[in-house]
Amino acid sequence: MSTSSTSPPPEPGVARLSGRAWGVLFVLCGAIFLEGIDVAMLNVALPSIRADLGLSTGELQWVMSAYVVGYGGFMLLGGRAADLFGRRQMFLFWLTVFLLFSALGGFAGDGPTLIAARFVTGVAAAFMTPAGLSIITTSFEEGPQRDKALLVYAGTAAGGFSIGLVVGGLLTSADWRWVFFAPVVLSFLILLTALALIPKAERPDRSGQRVDLLGALTVTGAIMLLVLAVERAAHTGASQTLGTLATGFALLTVFVLTEHRAAAPLVRLGIFRSGSLVRANLAALLFSGGFFGFQFIAVLYLRELRGWSTIQTSLALLVIGIDAALSPTLTPKLVNRFGNARVIFGGLVLAVLSYALFLPVGDDWTYAAMFPSFITLGLAFSLAYGPLTIVATDGIDEEEQGLAGGLLYTSFQFGAALGLSAVTAVNVAATDDGGSSKALLNGYHAALLVPLIAAALAALVSALGLRGRRRVTDGDASPAVAESAETSEAAR
Repeated sequence: MSTSSTSPPPEPGVARLSGRAWGVLFVLCGAIFLEGIDVAMLNVALPSIRADLGLSTGELQWVMSAYVVGYGGFMLLGGRAADLFGRRQMFLFWLTVFLLFSALGGFAGDGPTLIAARFVTGVAAAFMTPAGLSIITTSFEEGPQRDKALLVYAGTAAGGFSIGLVVGGLLTSADWRWVFFAPVVLSFLILLTALALIPKAERPDRSGQRVDLLGALTVTGAIMLLVLAVERAAHTGASQTLGTLATGFALLTVFVLTEHRAAAPLVRLGIFRSGSLVRANLAALLFSGGFFGFQFIAVLYLRELRGWSTIQTSLALLVIGIDAALSPTLTPKLVNRFGNARVIFGGLVLAVLSYALFLPVGDDWTYAAMFPSFITLGLAFSLAYGPLTIVATDGIDEEEQGLAGGLLYTSFQFGAALGLSAVTAVNVAATDDGGSSKALLNGYHAALLVPLIAAALAALVSALGLRGRRRVTDGDASPAVAESAETSEAAR
């Protein structure tokens, strides 16, 4: 949009969106909010589910693992399906599946039924999430407008997880089945709104393109086995874990060879020539692992050692959800001023600081002593998550936006599984027998090194992208200012 020479420059980070665009964004934010709140609510409901259904520890663990395996295993296939069969169609269909199997989970009367429902719900999320992300990246023009939309989207996702911790505690206190029925109601409202607001598009031209069935089977099988091995590493023997990993890597090798020769591959291997995409995915994997691993240990500390209730623990961690407010407000201005690479790096450095602040936690820490770590982590998430989403999809051709989204969310999901398994394994190994406060604290201190190391590695990976030029778009500044900014950026 052109302005006269006397007009003030646009406010940094602000992109004007039409009413219809805001409506589409609202629907897609509702879907990612749904996915976040669904996972968070189930976390706090697990003890009640175990008591009511009489589940063993192994069965209870599978209530969570089934979702992770389904989500992580089918994410790449889901992203490619959105590109091949239509993003709107995939989003609406799998949102409906998500709704139906959430309801089945609420009605489940035994462990196997609940586990099966969670697996299919995870598969539905694996198709729905990259479809929703690719609708955003193809509906909003690359630049400030898309960045604004993605940062709002990222903030909503984080808000869903944070709010879910509290809402899950409240619903569970009434009846754990409401943790499944509440998403059904929300899914139905989102589905009705999506039918009205997401515009219909022409079906993608798939002439000459075939579904890469062998590639889909091998990569889905490989990712499912790798996620399963990581998820179960702390609960099974080393030989079983190594066998699962070996099988997973063997399938992954077959997949790479298949894609190299395929005329219409599921994943075009050339997409990995994008250095920014590779860095974003590696940083996302490490950051996600540290983030979820830290929260897991923090919950154990508050519940097991301090004896805090579910509601008290949820409220204590709620401050991390400050990113829901900062992602669409502060982060766009920082991205506009410093560029995505620097903002991501800053966020990851803050994550390192957050974990370091919590590392010396004692058995009598006040909430005031914990608060700096929690608030810093919320700020870190607001700076890292949204810009990582932008970088991972920036510059990718429209017909591969679903694939790029699938890759990113596979990294996030696999990273979460890796982080949770790593902190669990270290915690168990470092906790002395007896279950005393000192023994529990020793286990927590050792496990807290895992997110610290993961965040440091993520910061190191992101630092490799700092030498690149910051993207300067038409709405950022005048041509003279833009040229000056690019010159300065190159000099630095």
